[in-house]
Amino acid sequence: MSGLLVNPPVITARGIVNRFGTQLVHDGVDLDVYPGEVFGIVGGSGSGKSVLLRTLLGLQWPRAGEVWIDGQPVVVEGDKQAITPRAVKQRYGVTFQHGALFSSLTVRQNVEVPMLEHLGLSAEARERLAELRLRLVGLDSEAGAKYPAQLSGGMVKRAALARALALDPPLLFLDEPTSGLDPIAASGFDTLLLELQQQLGLTVVMITHDLDTLFRTCNRLGVLVERKMVSGTVEEILANPHPWIQEYFGGPRGRAALAGSGRPALMARSGESSNGP
Repeated sequence: MSGLLVNPPVITARGIVNRFGTQLVHDGVDLDVYPGEVFGIVGGSGSGKSVLLRTLLGLQWPRAGEVWIDGQPVVVEGDKQAITPRAVKQRYGVTFQHGALFSSLTVRQNVEVPMLEHLGLSAEARERLAELRLRLVGLDSEAGAKYPAQLSGGMVKRAALARALALDPPLLFLDEPTSGLDPIAASGFDTLLLELQQQLGLTVVMITHDLDTLFRTCNRLGVLVERKMVSGTVEEILANPHPWIQEYFGGPRGRAALAGSGRPALMARSGESSNGP
């Protein structure tokens, strides 16, 4: 992982402040995501995980702060008229909670939507490319011809991932990708994500509360606590003495997930840093 940090970050956020009325959600959040890593964003209910994701994408304008993707500004301090450059949008794919597929379109047509917006391809070329993306995530032509309501939860997640990969982006944002899935389907999605990340050289930013997914897939974590972000490798986060971090990762659920992660070194570190029973 240390080798990845030598390269300039793909995403940089500095001093992000988000407020809704009198409710202060983020108060100076800083974040760096480096090429080729899986970066997990964690936080308690109401900590603003999805708000931060929308801010990174330029969909939620913060009260203060700046965001860059590949060195290009997405959020500019004091300039609410700024628009995320089209070239930047083409460099990332996004999956939202519950898939967010268009219910009136088939799965294949959903995958074609980004192509319609950004690529000047014929209908036949779009269809062929969409079929390739579906096969990439383990779905066949039969699934592509169905509507989202006809798919299982796990298939919806894979279809959303195929749409996010439609333009072959190097950067992927995932919002709760395994929420609502049973443990087998969630594990299958994690395996697929790691395979795609390695094969395609993806950089992944993932919001999740699923500890199994965190320990299976993430290189580094960003934890939202007290309206700011604490970032580090999984080992560094496990050793962090902050009470919420210790309760979240060092409790019975966290230790069980860690034990099943196949990362014994992390399990040993967790045992050293946790004060839990």
